[in-house]
Amino acid sequence: MGLNPVTFPKREGRRRACDTIQARAPLVLANLPTDPAVRKQSRLEDFLEHRTHLFSIAYRMLGSVTDAEDILQEAFLRWQEVKDPGIQSPSAFLVTIVTRLCINQLQSSRRKRESYVGEWLPEPVVTGAGADPSLAIQVDESLCLAFLVLLERLTPVERAVFLLREVFDYDYPEIAQILSYTETNCRQILRRARQHLGEQRPRFDASLQERERLLRQFVQAASTGDATGLVALLSNDVVFHSDGGGKAQALLRTVSGARNVAQLVANWFQKPIPGSKGKPAEINGQPGMLGYREGRLFNVLTVDIVDNRIAHLYVITNPEKLSRVLASSQQASA
Repeated sequence: MGLNPVTFPKREGRRRACDTIQARAPLVLANLPTDPAVRKQSRLEDFLEHRTHLFSIAYRMLGSVTDAEDILQEAFLRWQEVKDPGIQSPSAFLVTIVTRLCINQLQSSRRKRESYVGEWLPEPVVTGAGADPSLAIQVDESLCLAFLVLLERLTPVERAVFLLREVFDYDYPEIAQILSYTETNCRQILRRARQHLGEQRPRFDASLQERERLLRQFVQAASTGDATGLVALLSNDVVFHSDGGGKAQALLRTVSGARNVAQLVANWFQKPIPGSKGKPAEINGQPGMLGYREGRLFNVLTVDIVDNRIAHLYVITNPEKLSRVLASSQQASA
């Protein structure tokens, strides 16, 4: 996966765990259940039907599993309390609630992000075979850490418009209704978002198997201290990112350049911690490694690959961001 001037492919059914705003005929009051218990059960079924789609939006908006789950919990409570029986599309209503709550969350957390110790990286998610079944999420190129980091350049509203349009394929009238903006405003916001992101748009230029092979070569070269071999696997302008949040060991700044990163990684791997080992895993749809120390998860590593070279390395050690990864790995090994 690399960051290149390529737009997302339009996929049939990319978002259709969810209906469009016009997708369902208006509900008729006479057809609605009158028993409160039956109505609550109906609302629960509607919510569960669209939960994967809602979580996929919330996680990409916030970059946090914990915050996304909190947003869904709040959205569900609000959905249960809605008294209007004539909602035309439960899915559109739920997407509206989730999107607006996410915008509010991003606006309120901006100051907290500014005071974060070191670089802030998104909370990783195990995908593929080891994924937590309770953490259903749509997996595509927009899930990778490189893209989520890129989205941090946008304002909360720009992020919402960009994701709804470019990733989840919503039409402008739908986005306008979700955000209570005009279609013209939504188009202008999307134009600004594209300008802020520049030419850096995600693209897969190698199969998952090829990316996994490159990561194995990287780990092998690092384990043997082969700095020359590492340089051959890294792009010239590779960037090493790490996130400890002030709660675990991590660099406070990024490291760039093939030779600098190769030396850093070689030194890191050449000083193994007793009782430590790595386990391959798919992280946010990309090849990665789970690092264990005496049986306890202590870091997650994943890479971004472009033109068959590693362009970005991400190492997350913040224990608050590893709890769901740990739960997934424990379920997979159970």
